[in-house]
Amino acid sequence: MKMLLILATLAAMPVLSGAAPMLAGGGDQRRGDQMSAFEARKTGRQLSLREIEGRVIPTMKGSQYLGSDYDSGSAIYTLKFLRDGTVIWVDVDGRTGQIVGRTGR
Repeated sequence: MKMLLILATLAAMPVLSGAAPMLAGGGDQRRGDQMSAFEARKTGRQLSLREIEGRVIPTMKGSQYLGSDYDSGSAIYTLKFLRDGTVIWVDVDGRTGQIVGRTGR
């Protein structure tokens, strides 16, 4: 019974804290970014995520690839990796495939 109460409380936390509407808005932005990337890819102005991953992932030896994000305003893909408990973000120009920034080690 105690476990059920804890689970119900955890499930309600995003609604109670007001995070649910913010998350919904973030989804709209993500869909817009995905559509922008798709359109740029169709017209040849940008590399696909698979091409970007094919260039960057092999350079991250000893790291686990966690996923990516895309910013349509700057045409930058951010690839996320985990190595030895440290998160590493690698920023890649979607037009050229060049690494333009990196955090972590």
